[in-house]
Amino acid sequence: QVQLVESGGGLVQAGDSLRLSCAVSGRTFSSYAMGWFRQAPGKEREFVAVINWSGGSTRYADSVKGRFTISRDNAKNTVYLQMNSLKPEDTAVYYCTTHPSAEYIRDGRYLEVWGQGTLVTVSS
Repeated sequence: QVQLVESGGGLVQAGDSLRLSCAVSGRTFSSYAMGWFRQAPGKEREFVAVINWSGGSTRYADSVKGRFTISRDNAKNTVYLQMNSLKPEDTAVYYCTTHPSAEYIRDGRYLEVWGQGTLVTVSS
């Protein structure tokens, strides 16, 4: 059974950086696209970033483009989200997810596998 475990969240100040990690077990990691979503208090879960199986293609939400970078290490079965120039509006629980299709992750469709989330709090 596939399992996703996020880590790396915390409390930072505006302008700081954080790197989130998502370790995957129970499936052939390198065959699947990976994505990050976030959910702020009182809001719906929203797409943040996606990376295809090889790491050669990435897509980002407009709100994080130029500040966040998604990457993956297939040897370590881990996907990362490097977050720079953090803003208070980036405060949310961040979740990773997986699907064979990067397009489905970007569109938020048919996503059945999620981690437990890691909380990122950015103070002003």
